[in-house]
Amino acid sequence: MDSWVIGMMLGVSVFLGSIAVVALMWAIKKGQFDDQEKFLNSALFDDVDELNDAVKLETKKKEAMNKKKEYRPE
Repeated sequence: MDSWVIGMMLGVSVFLGSIAVVALMWAIKKGQFDDQEKFLNSALFDDVDELNDAVKLETKKKEAMNKKKEYRPE
């Protein structure tokens, strides 16, 4: 009596696994995992000038924090 349960579970598992493989192959063929725009946009908008501006801004913030710490009211 238990052998038909194991057979049914095995059959359902193989069926669901094959559906998953077919869905994965379909997604790869349709280009669902291609994310080329992310890399292209990061190359276009993240240049050296923006990085230099960010470094300058961080330096200004650190200088402002140091000046704030040095302030001692009398």
